[in-house]
Amino acid sequence: MKFFQLFDLTGKIALVTGCKKGIGMAMAVALAEAGADIIGVSASLELEGSAVEQAVKALGRSFKAYQADFSKRESLYEFIHAVKNDFPVIDILVNNAGSILRKPAAEHPDEYWDEIIDINLNAQFILSRELGKEMVARGSGKVIFTASLLSFQGGINVPGYAASKGAIASLTKAFANEWASKGVNVNAIVPGYIATDNTDALRNDPERSQAILSRIPANRWGVPDDFKGATIFLASEASSYVHGSLLVVDGGWLGR
Repeated sequence: MKFFQLFDLTGKIALVTGCKKGIGMAMAVALAEAGADIIGVSASLELEGSAVEQAVKALGRSFKAYQADFSKRESLYEFIHAVKNDFPVIDILVNNAGSILRKPAAEHPDEYWDEIIDINLNAQFILSRELGKEMVARGSGKVIFTASLLSFQGGINVPGYAASKGAIASLTKAFANEWASKGVNVNAIVPGYIATDNTDALRNDPERSQAILSRIPANRWGVPDDFKGATIFLASEASSYVHGSLLVVDGGWLGR
């Protein structure tokens, strides 16, 4: 197989969670550019006519939209039942959906903690288990988590988010340890500081923003398109011997 064929996703079906905008949208479009048909889901994704749907269809690929609130277990299972019924084979699962709530640890309410853990961790585990078991049975599949720099660091004022992303790093390795021998690759992408809704509060704080920027060797905030290459790599045959890895896309932050 020639090297460029390793990245070809023609005929594959990819499910991308949290794909309405930002990193998730860039991931969905990248997979479509590589040839995959896309299933998209988020809490507020338009069922018809979304920006991500238009971008995917403009590439000649199909797009199917779902809405699901991953903070609610009933909504999550309703989605899983529907998508498995509509798509008996899902080749690629991108667990990108996530949320963040900011408040100092001493004031961080139970509701904040529960919501973030449900969306960022519990839903990711359940979705991966339910779709991953089908991949294991078939002997092939790709699962990609979106981790975070806070998989390695504690952050400030985001204890629930930090806990969830630290757990995602370990969950990636736990799934990989069990499924690598079954033909299923499980890995994670680790975004650095990216210009998305999740970082609005930081970028709008001149002091914090400058402090962060001064520590990024690339000397810029990342953008969603910076994740296209990593996504295609981990979703394709190019990463067939990559298991349990945390692929950092951070402009060099952790290298400091």
